[in-house]
Amino acid sequence: MYKELAIALAIGLGAIGPGIGIGIAAGQAFNAIGRNPEAAPVIQTNLILGLAFAEAIAIYALLVSLLIKFV
Repeated sequence: MYKELAIALAIGLGAIGPGIGIGIAAGQAFNAIGRNPEAAPVIQTNLILGLAFAEAIAIYALLVSLLIKFV
């Protein structure tokens, strides 16, 4: 019973955090590009790098939940 709860918390919290972070980062990037279109290539590069790190956190949460389930 506790194992299933731990898995649900790991997946749930591990998906909510990066999801919120990606939404905020993308919104701020769109706002910045709207204000300064000439800086779009630099902003897009940094945005993609930041989104990749946020997605990595979600993948780590999935890995933790799988470890809890099978170990």
